[in-house]
Amino acid sequence: MVLYDNQIFIGYRQNRRVSADTLRTARTTQYTSGGTRHALGIHGSADAGIGPLGQPASAARHAQYAALGISASHTVLSGDPQARRTVRTFPAHATPMSAAAQQRLPLPEPKARHLMSLAESLDGASLWWLSGYAAGLAQRAAVDAIPAISATDTQGEVRLSIVYGSQTGNAKRLAEQLARQVEGAGMTVRLLRADAYPLRELAKERLLYVVISTQGDGDPPDDARGFVDFLSGRRAPQLKALSFAVLGLGDSSYPQFCVIGQKLDARLAELGATRLFDMGTADLDIETVAEPWTRQALDSARSALQVPNIATNVTPLRPHAEPVESSWSPTHPFTAEVLANQRITADGSSKDVRHIELDLTDAGFDYEPGDALGVVPRNPPELVDAILDALHLDGGTRIASAGETHLLREWLSSKRELTRLSRPFVAALAARSGDTALRELLQPELGEALRALLADRQPIDLLQQHPVEWTGEQLLAALRPLAPRLYSIASSRAVVGDEVHLTVAHVEYATDAGTHWGAASHWLATRTEGETVEVYLERNERFRLPADTERDIIMIGPGTGVAPFRAFVQQRARFGARGRNWLFFGNPHFRSGFLYQVEWQTALKNGSLQRLDLAFSRDAQESLHRDVRTLVEPAPRKIYVQQRLREQARELFAWLESGAHLYVCGATSMARDVENTLRDVIVEHGARTPEAADEYLTDLRDSRRYARDVY
Repeated sequence: MVLYDNQIFIGYRQNRRVSADTLRTARTTQYTSGGTRHALGIHGSADAGIGPLGQPASAARHAQYAALGISASHTVLSGDPQARRTVRTFPAHATPMSAAAQQRLPLPEPKARHLMSLAESLDGASLWWLSGYAAGLAQRAAVDAIPAISATDTQGEVRLSIVYGSQTGNAKRLAEQLARQVEGAGMTVRLLRADAYPLRELAKERLLYVVISTQGDGDPPDDARGFVDFLSGRRAPQLKALSFAVLGLGDSSYPQFCVIGQKLDARLAELGATRLFDMGTADLDIETVAEPWTRQALDSARSALQVPNIATNVTPLRPHAEPVESSWSPTHPFTAEVLANQRITADGSSKDVRHIELDLTDAGFDYEPGDALGVVPRNPPELVDAILDALHLDGGTRIASAGETHLLREWLSSKRELTRLSRPFVAALAARSGDTALRELLQPELGEALRALLADRQPIDLLQQHPVEWTGEQLLAALRPLAPRLYSIASSRAVVGDEVHLTVAHVEYATDAGTHWGAASHWLATRTEGETVEVYLERNERFRLPADTERDIIMIGPGTGVAPFRAFVQQRARFGARGRNWLFFGNPHFRSGFLYQVEWQTALKNGSLQRLDLAFSRDAQESLHRDVRTLVEPAPRKIYVQQRLREQARELFAWLESGAHLYVCGATSMARDVENTLRDVIVEHGARTPEAADEYLTDLRDSRRYARDVY
């Protein structure tokens, strides 16, 4: 705790002190103590800093009491942020919860007294954790409440606006990096998530950069739907005074590669805006396109804003505080030891789903429920051997590429994508082989055929089917870099400590051409206890539990989509959330695929899960519904979670009307079907038109009561 000019700051993150600069920028809440006005500012993350920092537990307790207007007298460190030696004591006042104090409180008196009662029952470590958790929630709410800055600053100076739409965090990270560079170069910039962009200001915008990803088969990120719809619609204004540039992110294994970025780029030009330079289209090897695009964007911003390019080190006046875990990244991952690797589907099941536990000691990951863990995989050795054999190449040959030199076997094992087929690879093979059928697949009118090829085949299949001579250098140039895979975290750190749990569906199946594997899932499934994997934290701020723990939540997660909801229920149970929890889960078979069955049964019994609706699509003889102890009539058809939603439509809509938060996690196709079902539920039980039902879902999404984590 540090005191600056009568301002108390509790600052920590994963048992580390927050920098003095960060503390100075923390938001503050004023209160009066003994006639002296103070400001209590807490900076942290909603799940950060379990454990004391060396201060006595009473300091946290008294700070909380003082903020509530209750008698408090204690000593804190203060003064010079470097020395932090001066000691000051807060004056005490003896009036508990006076009328004046109640008026100053941001809480109603019953909630304030409930908070006091809770604080009295906690030990020191719990109080420190609670202060950081509450601070993170407050910080998130404060960020959401910050009014958007106009396209020009208060002096009328033109600023650069950077808008991003991100599903997995990559577009957000690139936009933040660009904003830091622009600000560091002395230019004025504002950074906005697409759903926070004030659309009414678009007509006044003068300089705009858009960084946006494309999801699945041509969908925008959830946080950019409204932005994309507005620009695509009839209400979009003419933008003749606007200059812009677009960076699109995507996956070329999908036919609609970067299509959202392309649509926005074309639409902005159609509305009269001036394109500063060509759109960037970044594949999974993002940096190869993003880095030159960012350099060009920086130079163009300097020119547009008339800022000289001075070769000097410029420190922003408002430095961006980097989280502790920022040192771990896809290119610099943390090495985590495997603590457990347990199959949680029956031995006879066609699906091999693993529960994996990793040790994160010393990683500094203060992850929250809803976040994802990035895994840096290695390709199966059998697949590497198959490619070398098919092309008659020597894996021991040293090859230089992109500034690195490795053995060809190492390139193929850890640095090139071998389990996902991409359009560029098909194009390269078509050019080398001269195969007419492959060339025709690349034509726009055969998009569906290409889509099927990319979904069903891997590079080894085409290399065996179309034999042609390759050098090692040519092969590396045709293959994409091996990208990390993201897995929804299936644990609450408040429950498991310095561990992280994953739910992984092992991809391994036989084809006519041989066995197909998933790169990361096979790598994880074959790790034994004591072995290691390389990981990093990928935050997902769009997929968060409600700050109000009295809110109900509805979770829809078939298959491994249930992973984040295991974390949700753990977290809510650990902190005594009073809101109800309702889970919809599905899989093909009850006996072999009821993931975490014992945990859900226990949660039902102890009250941490109020409702559980199950859909086992391939069980023709018996269909379990609502409670695992209750059997209903034999199901004549496949039952999916969408059917369970329809069966519970009236109560589902009642929960939504009473303020429940809705979460969906799983495959993109499932999420699309679920949304169609939700629309029907709203039409039927909300007495709305389909168009009004769409608006209802949009309102839920905009108010952060409807979140999806899809892949």
